[in-house]
Amino acid sequence: MTITQTLPDMTAARRAMIDSQLRPSGVTEAFVLERMGTVPREDFVPDTLRSSAYADRAMRLGEGRFLAAPLFHGAMLAEAHPSMTDRVLVIDGGSGYLPALVTPLAQSLATLTPEQAVAGKHRGEYDLILVDGAVEHLPAAMAKLVAEGGRIVTGLVERGVTRLATGRKAGGALALLPLAEMGIPRLGQFDRPPSWSF
Repeated sequence: MTITQTLPDMTAARRAMIDSQLRPSGVTEAFVLERMGTVPREDFVPDTLRSSAYADRAMRLGEGRFLAAPLFHGAMLAEAHPSMTDRVLVIDGGSGYLPALVTPLAQSLATLTPEQAVAGKHRGEYDLILVDGAVEHLPAAMAKLVAEGGRIVTGLVERGVTRLATGRKAGGALALLPLAEMGIPRLGQFDRPPSWSF
């Protein structure tokens, strides 16, 4: 006799995520709610974490990887508003969830690990870069990946506080504007090098 284990239906959990986490926090854009109500977060975590996939916090996946909280991904998509003319680059936090959300919304999508992004070996220019985590600073090599007039949406660490941030490249310069404070996993690969101060 073979016993088959059936996984719980997470449809109700997805609906609760939208109604109790996203909408009350101001994430109400129809395309965001449609994507986050369609893409199953539980498919991007180990089986042992499936029942917690819709909790309002980040989840550690092991080996430095994580799945950020739903609010971060929802707010990021709402701010970025990807379009079918956008060439998008996702710096993936290691779950693969953010690329899955964005793929049908963009003309093309590429992904890099944080290590690949910091190493600066990647070439090309993108209309939109999404960083799935909080960075302390953006290396010059990564700023070069943003096309003129292109934009970036990321988490930003300032004095230990993480915020959603956005920026647009103009005149060859890229600066980040902090927006809403929220819990965002930190990408240590983007920490500033230590420096001496007197």
